[in-house]
Amino acid sequence: MTELSAETRRKLSGVSTATLTTALFKRGFYNTFLQGPQRVNPGENMVGPAYTLRCIPAREDIDTVDLFKDPENAQRKSVHECPEGAVYVIDSRGDATAASAGAILANRLQFLGCAGFVTDGGFRDSADFTLLDMPSYHVRPSAPTNLTKHHPVAINEPIGCGGVAVYPGDIMVGDMDGVVCIPAHLADEIATEAVEMTVFEDFVMERVKGGASTFGLYPPTDPQTLVEFKAWRQQQGR
Repeated sequence: MTELSAETRRKLSGVSTATLTTALFKRGFYNTFLQGPQRVNPGENMVGPAYTLRCIPAREDIDTVDLFKDPENAQRKSVHECPEGAVYVIDSRGDATAASAGAILANRLQFLGCAGFVTDGGFRDSADFTLLDMPSYHVRPSAPTNLTKHHPVAINEPIGCGGVAVYPGDIMVGDMDGVVCIPAHLADEIATEAVEMTVFEDFVMERVKGGASTFGLYPPTDPQTLVEFKAWRQQQGR
């Protein structure tokens, strides 16, 4: 798994996915925001390296209840082996007509210290997910067992989730807007830039709430804007 420094984790915990997608856009990354998954339970930002599970469509002669008896079942095995601090990400092919997982497995992940749970499918027992401390994201509630539609086949390999390529160790950050995937090798610099962007956006928001026009302010095309920002930053200790 990617070694995510405490400082980078702290920075990413305090910035929005909107800011992160803009920082990635500046570097030519246009498809980093997972389309579909929404936050189930409110709370602080989700931050952690991706640990993945890939599913293919289920087949009736293979995906029977007996599959759950197999200790090598990829879904159960991946939950058991999920590293502390990782974000567990399931590729459900964008299909929420059957559950990707339920509250029992989610509680197991939380106990193991998982930093979050993301799927482009659905959760069953969705009301129980709202009680978790672990950030969780899905497309919508779905009661049918995963075996009716999903066959788990690969643990911690590259996947697609919400239309985004997710490689093991990529840094997943989630807020109330959704989830963004940051290529692992860019995490430190993206985190630093996002913090700087956030400071400026806070300055802009204060001015706008005070009645200022956005022209020349955002973006700061008026040179005076940066002069005022520097003074504001010193005053605020930021």
